[in-house]
Amino acid sequence: MNNKVVIKYCVQCNWLLRSTWMAQEILHTFAEDMHELSLAPGSGGIFEIYANEQRIWCRKEEGGFPEITELKRRVRDVIAPEKTLGHIDRKHQ
Repeated sequence: MNNKVVIKYCVQCNWLLRSTWMAQEILHTFAEDMHELSLAPGSGGIFEIYANEQRIWCRKEEGGFPEITELKRRVRDVIAPEKTLGHIDRKHQ
């Protein structure tokens, strides 16, 4: 298992707290499915999330930040497609 998630966030925009909260939520749900989760400080309004080097969220393209349920679905689809997310999956159907 070499699953990795990277959250790239803008330091100038003060998005560290948002990034750490999302990291905590991802780790809580996928702790047994992941090898690494990292925060990568950046600039210029960046807020992007990668799972196994595949970009799964871009703030500029998506028009904002992900809802945590949507983020968990996107992470799951890349690193653990067989994993059920319980109530999150039921609300999405």
